[in-house]
Amino acid sequence: MSVLARVFEEHGISTLVVALVREHAEKVKPSRALFVPFPYGYPLGKPNDAEFQHRVLAATFDLLSRSAGPVLEDFPEETGTTDLPQASSITGSADPIKGDPANEVTALRAFYERWVEAQGGRSAVGLSGIPQRRFRGMVRFMQSYARGEEVDMKERPEDVPLAQFIRYCVDDLKAFFFEARMAQRPDTEPPELHTWFWGETAAGQMVAGIAEHMKSSGDAALERIANGIAR
Repeated sequence: MSVLARVFEEHGISTLVVALVREHAEKVKPSRALFVPFPYGYPLGKPNDAEFQHRVLAATFDLLSRSAGPVLEDFPEETGTTDLPQASSITGSADPIKGDPANEVTALRAFYERWVEAQGGRSAVGLSGIPQRRFRGMVRFMQSYARGEEVDMKERPEDVPLAQFIRYCVDDLKAFFFEARMAQRPDTEPPELHTWFWGETAAGQMVAGIAEHMKSSGDAALERIANGIAR
């Protein structure tokens, strides 16, 4: 996002960046960036805490008052959770619903739809362009990819490489599972959510397998994508 901010600025559009990785912002030097000490996937900090999130947004928009840049400032508060379990740190132990992520999708769908309704129709699902009602097919596609088979989906745009589209699918699947779990167990904290996904679901094990397949390719670009999906 820091790179995109610089492109927009070159065309006269003022930008603000919420940076989860301070080192990246230091290197790219966007015009105005606020570093936030939150886990990946939580740029505004605490989920469902509007007051806290508004403080993050206020601190971000306050950067527009700076007379010169580039500006990189630190948000002074933390959420209490600074690290989240990743796939590499958890050994999958459960074999729920006979170990089939497609069956997990079916079992969690009602909870996911309950979450979306409670959020007024908002959801983090949608990056891949595949409707959640077709996620069973998306799972089969991802399983075939993890096995090294030549596969594709009609929803993949022609200008999006297959590996990048896989990442979009992974992001959608994780969002689906996380939102369903939060509807199922509203008091679940982020670390518990990640431990559940990576350690107790077949979907988490499948995603970890996709990451391993990418890492074993010897392709540096695929390795970077693998590091992104397995966290």
